Amino acid sequence: MSSSVLACVRLPSPTSPKQRFPNPKSSTPQNPSLISSPKIAASSKSRSLSLNSALSRFIKSGLLHDAIQLFDAMTHRDTYTWNLLIKGFVDHRLFEEAFDLYRRMESEGIRGDHFTFAFVIKACGGMLCLAEGERIHAKVMKMGLNGDVYVGNCLLGMYSENGRMDMADKLFGEMTGKDLVSWNSMMSMFVSVGDAVPVLRLLREMHSFGMEPDRFSLINSLSAVSVGCCLHIGKEIHCRAIRTGLETDFMVQTSLINMYFKCREVDYAEKMFYYCGCSMENIVTWNVMVDGYASNDQFMKSIACMRRMQDEYKLTPDKISMINVLPACAQLGELLLGKSIHGHVLRKGVVPDVVLETALINMYGECRKVNNSETIFSRMAEKNLVTWNSMAAALVRNGREKDALTFFLELWHEQLALDEMTIATILPAYAEVALLREGKQIHSFIVKSGLSSNTFVLNSLVFMYAKCGDLDTAREIFDRIMFKDVITWNVIIMAYAIHGHGRSSIHLFSEMIEKGVKPNKNTFVSLLMSCSISGLIDEGWLYYELMKKGYGIDPGIDHYGCMLDIIGRTGDFPLARRFIEDMPLVPNARIWGSFLTACRKHKNIEMAEYAANHALSLDHDNTGCYILLAKLYAEAGRMSDAERIASVMRQMGIKKTVGRCQIESAGAIHKFVNGDQNHEAINMVYNVLHIISRRTGYETSTHDSIRLRPRDPASKAAFSTVTHGVRLAISFGLISTQVGRPVLVRMNTRICEDCHGFAKRASISSQREIVVGDTKMFHHFREGHCSCGDYW
Repeated sequence: MSSSVLACVRLPSPTSPKQRFPNPKSSTPQNPSLISSPKIAASSKSRSLSLNSALSRFIKSGLLHDAIQLFDAMTHRDTYTWNLLIKGFVDHRLFEEAFDLYRRMESEGIRGDHFTFAFVIKACGGMLCLAEGERIHAKVMKMGLNGDVYVGNCLLGMYSENGRMDMADKLFGEMTGKDLVSWNSMMSMFVSVGDAVPVLRLLREMHSFGMEPDRFSLINSLSAVSVGCCLHIGKEIHCRAIRTGLETDFMVQTSLINMYFKCREVDYAEKMFYYCGCSMENIVTWNVMVDGYASNDQFMKSIACMRRMQDEYKLTPDKISMINVLPACAQLGELLLGKSIHGHVLRKGVVPDVVLETALINMYGECRKVNNSETIFSRMAEKNLVTWNSMAAALVRNGREKDALTFFLELWHEQLALDEMTIATILPAYAEVALLREGKQIHSFIVKSGLSSNTFVLNSLVFMYAKCGDLDTAREIFDRIMFKDVITWNVIIMAYAIHGHGRSSIHLFSEMIEKGVKPNKNTFVSLLMSCSISGLIDEGWLYYELMKKGYGIDPGIDHYGCMLDIIGRTGDFPLARRFIEDMPLVPNARIWGSFLTACRKHKNIEMAEYAANHALSLDHDNTGCYILLAKLYAEAGRMSDAERIASVMRQMGIKKTVGRCQIESAGAIHKFVNGDQNHEAINMVYNVLHIISRRTGYETSTHDSIRLRPRDPASKAAFSTVTHGVRLAISFGLISTQVGRPVLVRMNTRICEDCHGFAKRASISSQREIVVGDTKMFHHFREGHCSCGDYW
C-alpha cells in the first residue's frame, strides 16, 4: 500500500490484522500436492470469498483502516478485490488514494476491468484532474471498453466535473449505447451551468430515440425551463408528467411549482401546491413556496408561508428556509424578524455557512444596518465572490460610496476573478463620487475583462456615465446594447430625467412600448421623475393613471414622492395634503421632504411647519429638514425662529454638510470648498470670479470682499454665497478647460438659489454651457436658462 493511502486513513486499531488473518507467507510450508488438490482449491476459493465479504463489510461500515489491513494481509487479491477497495475510497471521497491504489494495482500486473476503470474515472472527476482522466479514457479505448455504457457514463461525469462540456457533448454523440443515466447526466450537466437550450434539445432527442423520460429527466427539463422562463415548454413537460403518471411524484411536483414561480405564474404554482396533492409535511416544498413568493415580489406571502409552515404543520425551518425568507425581510424592512432569524441560526449552530451569512449581509444592508453587515462579514470563516459582492452592495445602498470603492480595492487584492455582478455593484459607487476620468478607467477595465457585451454590466455603465454628467456617452452605450431588457430602458429614461430632458424620456418610453418591452414599477419611477424634474404636470398625471389602470402596478413610496413633487410645482397645497392623507402607505421622509421643498419654493411657512413636524417625528437623518426650515424662516424675516432651529441643531449635534465641488481639468481632479483659500491657483480663480460677478450683476464692492473670509457674523450673512465652492469651480473651469466644451462641476450638496442664478448669468457672459450636478439632478445652463426650469 502506498504511503499516501495509509497516511490519509490510518486509525488506531485494537487488534492487529496479522492476529485476525495469519500471513500465509510466514506459515509452515505445505505439501504442493495437497494445495493443488480440488478439495484444497475449493477451500481456498471459499476463504477468498469470505475475505472479500469481510472487506466489503469493513468498507460499508466506514472502517477503512481495518479494510486496508485486511487487504494487505490477503494472499490472493483478484480484480474484484482491488475494485472493492478502490470503490470504497471513491465512495468516501478519497479520490487521490483511490487513484494511488489503481497505480499500485497496475504495478502488480493486475488487469483492470470495466468496473475498475469506471471507479478510477470517478476519482479523476473528484480530483478535478482532467489530464489523468483523458489518459484513462485513452486506455479504455485501447482496451475496447469505450462501448460500455457504465464506463461511458462515468466519463461524461468526469468531463462535466472538469468543466469540459464540449468534450462531454462530443463523447455523448459518439456513444453507441446510451441509457437513461446517459441522457440524464448530460441534461444535469447543462442545468448545472445554466444552459437551458441543450437540455430541452436533449429531451426532444430522447423522445425521437424512443427513450421514455423518467422523473430525473423531467426534473432536469423543468430546471432548464426555469432558467429560460419558457412557460409553454414547461406546460408541455407538465402534460407529459401527467401522461406518464409522474405528476404525483413528490420531486416532480416540487419542480413544477418552482418552474411556475420562475416563469412568474404564481397562480399556477399555488394551484399545484394546494390542489394537486402536494405533500404539506415536506419542508422542501414549503421552501420552494417561500422562495417563489419572494422572487415574485410577494414578500408578505413569503413570510406568511413561513409562519404557516411552522404554526399549522409544525415544521421546523431549516437552513434553506431561512435563506429563502431573508430577502422578503429585507424588502419589507422587517428588521425585527431578520434579527430573530439571525438569533435562531446562532442558537442552533447553523453558522458558519457562507450562503446563509451572505443572505444576512444582504438583509442588514437593505434594512439600513450596514454596520451589522460589516460585523458578519468580518467574522466569516469563509468568503466567496458573492459574499464580497453583497458587502459592496450594502455599502453602496447605504450611501457609503467611498467605503465601497476602498472595499473594491481590497477585493481586487484578494485576486478573485471579478464577475459581472461585482462590476455592476461597484459602478453606482463610481457614479456617485467619481468624476468622468475615473468612470472611463472602470470602463476600460470592463473592456479588458471581456464584460463589454454583458447587458447587466452595460446597464450599470449607462447609469454611471449619466451620473458622471456625460449623457452623450451614456446614450451611445445604450444604442450599442444588443439585448435591451426592461432595466436597460429604465436606466436610459432615468438618465434623461436627471438631466432635465423630460420630453426625451417620454419619447424613449414610447419606443420601449413599441419594442414590446413591458414596463415595471421602476420604469414608472423613472418616467414620473422625468415629468417632475421637467415640469410636465399633465403628462405626470397621465402616466400615474396609466401605471395603475393600464399595467396593474400599485404605486410605491417612490411613485407617490414623484407625484408629490409634481403637485408641489403647482403650489396646490390642499391637493398635496389630501394626496398624502389618501396614500395607502405610511408617509416617510421622502414624502415629507418633497412637501417641505415645495413649501419653501412657494414661501408657505404654515404648510412647511406642518410638514416639518411630521418629518422630524421620523427616525431618520433630518439634517436637510432642519436646514430647509431654517432657511425658510430666514427668508421670511423670522430670524428668531431661524435661530431657534439653529440652536436645536447645535444641541442635537447636527451639522450642515460641508459643501464640496469637483471639476476635472487636464486629467487632474480639482476640489473646492466654500471660501476656499488652499487651491494652487486660488488667486487666479478669485480674479476670474470677480470679473464674472461684475459682468453678471453679482459684483461686490471690492476685490477683497470676495477673496477674504468675513470674520464678522453679520458680514458672513451678507457674503455667505459669494464664495461658494460651486462658483469657484465654475470660474476655474472657464479658464482651465477647452473653449467651446461644457464646464462640468459635481457637488455633494444641492445648489443654492444664488449660485443657480450666478451660473445662469455666467453661461451668457462666457457663451458656454455650464453643467452642475447636485445631489438630485444635473442643471444644464445654456444662454441664461436652466434645464430644471428654476424648480429643483
